[in-house]
Amino acid sequence: MAAALALPLPLVAAALLTLAAAWMWDYAVVRHLWRPRAVAAAFRAQGVRGPPCRFLKGSNDDVRRMRAEADAVEMDVRDHDYLRRVTPHFLAWKDQYGAPFLYWFGPQPRICLLDYVSVRHVLWNKSGHFMKIDVHPTILSMLGKGLVLVEGTDWVRHRRVVNPAFAMDKLKMMTATMVSCADRLIKECEELASNNKSREVEVEFSKHFQELTAEVISRTAFGSSYKEGKEVFHTQKQLLALALATLLNLQLPGFKYLPTKNNRLKWTLEKKIKTTLMAIIQPRLASKGSGYGDDLLGLMLEACFMTEQGERRDELTLTMDEIIDECKTFFFAGHETTSHLLTWTMFLLSVYPEWQERLREEVLRECGKANPTADILSKLKEMTMVLLETLRLYGPVMTMLRKPISDIRLGSLSIPKGTGIVIPIPILHRDKEVWGANANEFDPLRFVNGITNAAKIPQALLGFSIGPRSCIGQNFAMLEAKSVMAMILQKFSFTLSPKYVHAPTDLITLQPKFGLPIVLRPLDASC
Repeated sequence: MAAALALPLPLVAAALLTLAAAWMWDYAVVRHLWRPRAVAAAFRAQGVRGPPCRFLKGSNDDVRRMRAEADAVEMDVRDHDYLRRVTPHFLAWKDQYGAPFLYWFGPQPRICLLDYVSVRHVLWNKSGHFMKIDVHPTILSMLGKGLVLVEGTDWVRHRRVVNPAFAMDKLKMMTATMVSCADRLIKECEELASNNKSREVEVEFSKHFQELTAEVISRTAFGSSYKEGKEVFHTQKQLLALALATLLNLQLPGFKYLPTKNNRLKWTLEKKIKTTLMAIIQPRLASKGSGYGDDLLGLMLEACFMTEQGERRDELTLTMDEIIDECKTFFFAGHETTSHLLTWTMFLLSVYPEWQERLREEVLRECGKANPTADILSKLKEMTMVLLETLRLYGPVMTMLRKPISDIRLGSLSIPKGTGIVIPIPILHRDKEVWGANANEFDPLRFVNGITNAAKIPQALLGFSIGPRSCIGQNFAMLEAKSVMAMILQKFSFTLSPKYVHAPTDLITLQPKFGLPIVLRPLDASC
């Protein structure tokens, strides 16, 4: 029977060739030739231009070349206009084609918005017309499809579950843990300084801050020690390095499923993260008789197994896979961005000793030499101003990416469905029409009357985004940064090490390329 029904081999071969030809036509001709030309022509008719879309690679080779050339740019420590180092392609295209401009991530069109009116329209949209764009597979493996990346009703469901963990009363309770973690770093630095005759010690703070914020998120959100969470952070760093190495490479359809060297490594690291996270989760599941806990992990587990009169409450339910993804998101986002906020704040206070002294006076006035509490930290107004100005000049997140789910009109601009919308945060934060003639300078006093009045338009600070998708952890991050900086200012004066090289670089987040070596001197040694 099977033999009788079998198709002749020539017919099978012809069918496969037809399918292959159709696929090649769609992929090579439609996606990489016809569609880019049609999109470029439609934007050109609206006065929007940009670099040409090169076959298969789009603008990727141009980006790679300009970044390599800009990597040699040397900067003075008081020069905060690092755009020529970090986003040289955006500056070149803005100068050549005006704003907004169109460029290509492979065959995918991306329009770069450079005006706050359009940006606010995208970020404040509550009708669901704009979604996050599809992320690189390796970044998805690292970050998980948690609150940062989920959309629509899934986002509403995740947000409702996670939101109580970041209520202000919960954050106040976390302050003691933040202070305890910072205290260990302080004592370590004091011990190093006491072993030097000069009472000075050089410390590489970029690394120390990453370890500190990793411990804080491990303990406050997941009830685990840094030792238990260390494998998660280490594995995420490996995935981050893999993503950076392949971000601008050609992404062929189906390629992510092939057992290449990079894919096998990615799969191994994905499995390792899941295994490590389950090792943290399992003890909570075993002790469910006494509750799952009131931290972030406990709330998510409660939502995973919640019942009401024997039925699942779907609007407040998470699956175990969703919990794993949220753990990935908060392990990474909960320490990566805050560590860089601390790093750049430490850098700026080293460059501007007058502001370092102002903050020290404020800290000593409000809490003396005692450990800070949440109530005391809320009184540190000048500290808040400095942290906000640090976010403006050296915000960890470089770009926000969206796409419309249907053809849409943005002001006078018609944007086709699926077109990537790029919001370059550091360029907008240096818009002199919005932030004033000193937009490239460090001036915390611009925030003396709060964020709303800091610029010529309200809510121009995009460090935590704005609108309904603004960062849920922004109060957590600010409280942690205040705690750590207050304790350092209580104990030490500090300056940049002569070894420091000012070279901001974009490694998904904005980081000092060569770290942040700081010379610490205990205050009692200064007397």
